[in-house]
Amino acid sequence: MRDTKDRLRHALSFEIIALVLVTPLGAWVFGLPLAEIGIVAIVSATIATGWNYLYNLLFDHALIRIAGHVRKSIAVRIVHALLFEGGLLLILLPFIAWYLGVSLLDAFLMDASFAAFYLVYTFIFNWVYDLVFPIPDTGPSGNAEAPANR
Repeated sequence: MRDTKDRLRHALSFEIIALVLVTPLGAWVFGLPLAEIGIVAIVSATIATGWNYLYNLLFDHALIRIAGHVRKSIAVRIVHALLFEGGLLLILLPFIAWYLGVSLLDAFLMDASFAAFYLVYTFIFNWVYDLVFPIPDTGPSGNAEAPANR
C-alpha cells in the first residue's frame, strides 16, 4: 500500500496537472471568463485534493479487504474512476451552482462535463502514476514487504 508521502505526491500532482489542463479548456467550452472558471477550478481542485486522498485511502483498504492486495485490473480501475468522479460530482454541485449563479441543472451539466473530462483524466493519470511510481508489494496485512535480497 502507498505511504502518506506517496499519497500526497499523488493527490497534489493530480490536481496541479488537471488545473493546467481544465481551466483554459473550461473557459473556452463554456464561454465564461478565465477568472470565473479559474476560481471554480481552484476551489474544486482544493476540495478534490482532500477527496482524492481520502477516497484512495478508503478504496485501497476496501480492495485489500476484498481482494487481499491493491493491484488494480482495468475493470477495477474503471470502477475506481467512476466512483471517484461520482462522489466528487455530488460534493461540488452546490458550490458550482452558488458561485456561478446558475441553476442546479446548469451546474449539473457543467459539472458532468468536467466529470467526463476528469473520468478519462483520472483513469490515464492513475495508470501512468502507477507505472512511474509502482505500488510496493503488500502482504495480507497491507504492509509493504521487505524487498528480497539479490
